[in-house]
Amino acid sequence: MPLRNPRRRIVHISAMRNWLRFLALLAIFACICSPVVRAEDDADVVVESGDAPEKPETTYDGFSDEEQKAMEGKTETMEFQAEVSRLMDIIINSLYSNREIFIRELISNASDALDKIRFELLKTKDTSDIPLEIRIKYDEDAKTLTIQDTGVGMSKADLVKNLGTVAKSGTTDFVEKAASGTDSLSLIGQFGVGFYSVYLVSDEVTVLSKKPESEQHVWKSSANQTFSVAPDPRGNTLKRGTSVTLKLKDDAEEFLNPEILEKLIKKYSQFIQFPIYLHTHKMVSKEVPIEEEEAEDDDEEKAEEGEDKEEDD
Repeated sequence: MPLRNPRRRIVHISAMRNWLRFLALLAIFACICSPVVRAEDDADVVVESGDAPEKPETTYDGFSDEEQKAMEGKTETMEFQAEVSRLMDIIINSLYSNREIFIRELISNASDALDKIRFELLKTKDTSDIPLEIRIKYDEDAKTLTIQDTGVGMSKADLVKNLGTVAKSGTTDFVEKAASGTDSLSLIGQFGVGFYSVYLVSDEVTVLSKKPESEQHVWKSSANQTFSVAPDPRGNTLKRGTSVTLKLKDDAEEFLNPEILEKLIKKYSQFIQFPIYLHTHKMVSKEVPIEEEEAEDDDEEKAEEGEDKEEDD
């Protein structure tokens, strides 16, 4: 009786099984929230994992077409004050080699807002359940970076005043000193005009802000001579605080790298008294159980190997 040679079938089954196992390795994005810095304390590490939610079709700052249309009828477009325009030009031209400074300034602004709301809560003896914290998120697909705090927030009037038309005294002083040749890098924090450093890495910026007892508003600018303000059609999504979303330039995509972000956050947050959470992604491999049909193939393979062994004997 000729010996049965199952090698070809075994090779075929093994190759199929390996291929199925390869396909069964699913790439799952899990959100990991790691407190990066606590002032004068070692950083704790907290991991919050879960499947990444499906993203609906939206603009870079999270608005659907319907929400965009709802804002259009209520949007007010205004011009930056002349001093603010000069300020942006000086910052962009003099600080280009130190673009990472925008992270320091946005974290500093967020910390100031948290200090203000903490003082207000103590003064009014309010027992708010909203944690005092800063969260930083990046989106590689949309090429955006978002810094969000649960601080005091801004009303519509605050957004217009602080980010647009009415220059604070510090803005004028900064422009005068920077124009005279003083180091802009040291001046930017001193005069409280650091928000405009976002234009070092971004051409489009969206600011959402919700102040207690005020409606949530959306401030937008594309680094030109104008900005717009409108009520947020989604309502109160922040509960309280401010969210700054930057649409990064093509040459600023390094700030979507979680390792670079964590390093910079630690570098510029040594004296921040509030927890900072950096949302990152990691690849997780998950092996799916073998299907029944594949299990039957394994049983047949073992049976054939047993028959061959008996025939060889």
